[in-house]
Amino acid sequence: MAEGAADEAPGIDTTVAHPARVYDCWLGGTSNFPADREAAERVLAATPGLRSRVRANRAFLARAVRYLAAEAGIRQFLDIGTGIPSANNTHEVAQAAAPDARVVYVDNDPIVLAHARALLASTPEGATQYIDADLREAPAILRAAAATLDLTRPVALMLVGILHLIQDSEEPYRIVASLMNALPPGSYLTISHPASDIHAAQAEAQRRYNERVSTPQTLRTRGEVSRFFDGLDLVPPGLVYVHDWRPDPGDVAPEGGVSAYGGVARKR
Repeated sequence: MAEGAADEAPGIDTTVAHPARVYDCWLGGTSNFPADREAAERVLAATPGLRSRVRANRAFLARAVRYLAAEAGIRQFLDIGTGIPSANNTHEVAQAAAPDARVVYVDNDPIVLAHARALLASTPEGATQYIDADLREAPAILRAAAATLDLTRPVALMLVGILHLIQDSEEPYRIVASLMNALPPGSYLTISHPASDIHAAQAEAQRRYNERVSTPQTLRTRGEVSRFFDGLDLVPPGLVYVHDWRPDPGDVAPEGGVSAYGGVARKR
């Protein structure tokens, strides 16, 4: 943000990097502050090519939403860890395929919510809503989401690039299970998760990131990520590198290789 932007964002601690704003830096956005940019650059120094990997993760989100709306027939989306609006937001992709799609976004950064309320406009046939909440507050999220979504009908739960911000001590598997248990059969779970078992440089990147941000990250192995899908039916091709999940024609692997796993699964 421009000089003086902190004065325009009361109640926001701009001296400590926030994950959503660091991610915005990597995507080339401008909704960030010096502390966010410093954290972003420290990680980039350890992992060249990270920007293209972040974009690959964003492209995975779009392909997953398009599949869910156009092929799986899903008309309701609960997107937790929204991040600062960018291209191909969940409601844009979903409503392009199904104008009556209803989307609830959840994030806990006031800057994210301010941008979302200003920019993420629904189609007349559909709906969007924005909830100020943390993924750790699953019961509160579900109560608020019920104002927009019919939780007796299938919902796509989107947890894209968010679960690594939940430490093991905070019981991430329990959190995901509690959300999915509240959704009916025919619902879907979409996850992307930075990996600890792909690049040796990831450990150093994680250390640099955690030194500067308000919420540390926990990278996980493929086996650990697959546990989030226990009891669900993975959609082919299963849990794979994000750029390998139903790629569009002409898609290529991100620069410097991959750094995250992604998958979509259906609740029986």
